[in-house]
Amino acid sequence: MNSIYKRYFFLFVVIFSLGCSGNQQQNTTNADTVTDNVQKSLEQKAETKNILFFGNSLTAGYGLENPADGFPGLIQNKIDSLNLPYACINAGLSGETSAGGNERIDWLLKNPVDIFVLELGANDGLRGVSPETTFQNLSAIIEKVKKAYPTCQLVLAGMLVPPNVGKAYYEDFKAIFPRLAEKYQMKLIPFLLDGVAGDSALNQGDGIHPTKEGQIILAENVWQVLQPLL
Repeated sequence: MNSIYKRYFFLFVVIFSLGCSGNQQQNTTNADTVTDNVQKSLEQKAETKNILFFGNSLTAGYGLENPADGFPGLIQNKIDSLNLPYACINAGLSGETSAGGNERIDWLLKNPVDIFVLELGANDGLRGVSPETTFQNLSAIIEKVKKAYPTCQLVLAGMLVPPNVGKAYYEDFKAIFPRLAEKYQMKLIPFLLDGVAGDSALNQGDGIHPTKEGQIILAENVWQVLQPLL
């Protein structure tokens, strides 16, 4: 096992342990809070075009002293510096799965969404959820967005699982994202954590969530795909 595989194996063990230890009641409360906050933000920014970032702890900016240092906030800074009429809405929820996202998305579509950035699936992979199930859940989310806002532009953040889960599962999971991008004509970020995963200097003490510096790289990975759409 080479060094990068060892780092991925370490990430898998730590993330899986953290994911299994979550409190369901607390997660439900957090989901309600996130939903309420997002709806208020969408209403307050009705005069601009909305970019909805829908994801898990990576989008939420877990562990950062200031959540605005997460990649959605950093992208908002880029947008503001260019005087573009877009508002970034952070709808990230730590621990979110594709199934949970499918249940949560309806409430967030009550207000206009012009660009939808989907960042889900990692927690499915770490829990061994069937890649086909994840594909179907993510498809359901995308179809709800397209039905509510047919002209909404769609962006998908790709994700990988550690190779130690087995070659077949690794390849099937990896294929989820290009399959979705092709099916729904989405712009694809090949691997959201490119340049960050496995680098201890760019991750927090848990070894899995990006530091402020790591989030800067995530923002660049997203910006390369998002910027041409603005």
